Amino acid sequence: IDAGSAMEKGKLVGDVDFKEVSKKASYITPVPGGVGPMTVACLLENLVKLNKR
Repeated sequence: IDAGSAMEKGKLVGDVDFKEVSKKASYITPVPGGVGPMTVACLLENLVKLNKR
């Protein structure tokens, strides 16, 4: 899971070399659009749970 991101030449990139790793890994999440939406969903779920306490 490539959860890190950085700006490179004005473009958002991940910490993993996608082209190189995809030759060996069965699955890989792209940047942008990889785990970000899931992170937001989990944060919102936790916020709702906290609000119910």
